[in-house]
Amino acid sequence: MAKKNLGEMSFLDHLEELRWLLVRSTIAICIMAFVTYFISDYLFDQIILGPIRPTFFTYVWFCDLSHQLGFADSICITELNFIIQNTEMEGQVNIFVWMCLLAGFILSFPYILWEIWKFISPALYEKERKNAKTFIFVSSLLFFLGVLFGYFVVIPMSVNFVATFSVSDVVKNQFTLDSYMGMVKTSILGSAVFFELPIAIYFLTKLGLVTPEFLRKYWKYAVVLILIIAAIVTPPDVVSQTIVAIPMLIIYEVSILISKIVYRNKLKENV
Repeated sequence: MAKKNLGEMSFLDHLEELRWLLVRSTIAICIMAFVTYFISDYLFDQIILGPIRPTFFTYVWFCDLSHQLGFADSICITELNFIIQNTEMEGQVNIFVWMCLLAGFILSFPYILWEIWKFISPALYEKERKNAKTFIFVSSLLFFLGVLFGYFVVIPMSVNFVATFSVSDVVKNQFTLDSYMGMVKTSILGSAVFFELPIAIYFLTKLGLVTPEFLRKYWKYAVVLILIIAAIVTPPDVVSQTIVAIPMLIIYEVSILISKIVYRNKLKENV
């Protein structure tokens, strides 16, 4: 159960390990980005640009839900009145490279987690080091769930909002490719990071920086913040806002539960 003596490695040795972690992770990202190159047509036409079409899965599902709830066509999306254009000489080339790298990062995320775990494992107890597979599996699962949430919920709701919002009928929406891709990256990575909240809370509680009481105390502020985010990225209807807000609230509640378990175990160990 004893920890490994960190004094066995000097500060420069740790920096060297960190450097190789970054090198190996970068290579993994580049390899997966190169793999996505061979499916780039499908990646851009069907996946990345999918949410700009009214036939996208989320819009069809919302329309079906609207009928089932008796709202008729109130939240059906039949038209997205805007165009996306490229305004820079190297715009499409840059977007192509960066989106392939983003796809490479998402696909290689479990491997990056493994590299991070190997780097921090010498500072952990033997029992904790044995939980490597669980940590990587749960963290990867939450990350991919966040990616799916960002892609199927946040992005289409954001696209629908900006497509229907107008200060005047005289103004027509013509979005740049760069701004659209920026929204895609922000939505996907932002959601993925948020879904890692339970993992972050686990380690923060282990370090004594967060307690369940603290999270419960600020629960109402978290709810308000989540509702504000849901209101920003969705059209002004209760159904859309609820669909966005509920998963985020569940993630926060799961984080509180995890913090309680970790905090209780710490108290037992100190007895």
